[in-house]
Amino acid sequence: MKKLNICLLLLTFLVTPIIAQDIYQDRQERTEWFRNDRFGMFIHWGVYAIPARGEWVRQNEKLSNEDYQPFVETFNPTDYDPRQWAKAAKDAGMKYAVMTAKHHDGFCMFDSKYTDYKSTNTPAGRDLIKEYVEAFRAEGLKIGFYYSLLDWHHPDYLVEGECVVHPMTGKEGYSNEGRDFSKYVTYMHNQVRELLTNYGNIDILWLDFSCGEMTGERWEATKLVKMVRELQPDIVLDNRLGGHMDKENPEVYAGDFEGPEQVIPYDGIYDELGRPMPWEACITLNNDWGYSTNEDYKSAEDVVHALVNVVSKGGNLLLNVGPDAKGNIPDWSLDILADVGDWMDLNSESIYGCGPAPFDKPEWGRFTMKSDTLYAHILGSNIGQYYMKGMKGKISEGRMVYDGRQIFIGPYWHGEKPYINEDDIFFNLGNPPQWTFPLPNNIDTVVRFKLKGN
Repeated sequence: MKKLNICLLLLTFLVTPIIAQDIYQDRQERTEWFRNDRFGMFIHWGVYAIPARGEWVRQNEKLSNEDYQPFVETFNPTDYDPRQWAKAAKDAGMKYAVMTAKHHDGFCMFDSKYTDYKSTNTPAGRDLIKEYVEAFRAEGLKIGFYYSLLDWHHPDYLVEGECVVHPMTGKEGYSNEGRDFSKYVTYMHNQVRELLTNYGNIDILWLDFSCGEMTGERWEATKLVKMVRELQPDIVLDNRLGGHMDKENPEVYAGDFEGPEQVIPYDGIYDELGRPMPWEACITLNNDWGYSTNEDYKSAEDVVHALVNVVSKGGNLLLNVGPDAKGNIPDWSLDILADVGDWMDLNSESIYGCGPAPFDKPEWGRFTMKSDTLYAHILGSNIGQYYMKGMKGKISEGRMVYDGRQIFIGPYWHGEKPYINEDDIFFNLGNPPQWTFPLPNNIDTVVRFKLKGN
């Protein structure tokens, strides 16, 4: 018996790394398109567009179902034309989209048979998710759904407990008494099944969010993900069910990508073995996800710099728009997207299929890389030559991406100096090398180099 136990222990020791590698490899294969496309549109849209104070208006203002009901009863987005949204996304250089099918308020933008709290029972009278899917798919964009694990409308969703987020928490007359959370979990599973059954192939599923005791198996997460994988084997799943994606042996429900929100990590994101993990920074255009009158918008320059930043670290950018109550993406958002699209028209080769370069970040910008091609993103004006520290003999064939013209590569223009290392090299946008030449694109001028050797 002792010998048998030792054999079983040895077998476990040998098999575990293989299993861990399979999990990692499966994730890498599933997310290959995701890591290639790099840029997507997040769409937060729902009844909360009517009060126009963001998607958390119910929580922030402690609104009851009754307080919120007038917005539901008058929801009628007469201008909704997702074909225009899809065109704006494609023209901006985005390759995929994720739209809210249900946010925390519990209101469904699709025709679910498990609730009456849905768009088809409002003056809108339409399955708004169905139209979104058809429009974006027609433009060749990949499709994603956001679905909230929280639900402030459902009678069995909890209002009390550790990390329970609910607008009625602490309000007189509201408690967990009489609420059966298992019924809510069944409801949630049923709706996820609907979303992954009724709309064809779905590329991304965003489940949001877990914390404290409301995480993992509290949602029956293993069962849920097993169903998701059976219905849509190739779907890419976010990590907000809980779990530890960075572990060598992550939970079944740990997800396929990390999702830093409103922040870009200083470095890339890696697992405990040091292997790069897929990740996606989700960022708003102004300061709210849902429609609001907040006009503190980011500029096109901000967006391009964020996109280059995340790609240089191996990540994606999911940029949010919040359509208004009539179904229009605000003009200010469209203007920014159009300017980003102008830059992408000329420079997208430095984004799609690119990732980190094994070189230090230069003081004047960032690097992205694809195979044997290095892209130098100049994010600020220069004085004379651009310093390429430690890269002598590693690059050749400098070309401007936007027009293909040759750029100068060479040593420091003023000869050998003690403050210039012998393995450093410089480039400039013209010749003589010491001159300062105007940047063709003040947002981000991109130069392409061929890498030598390995």
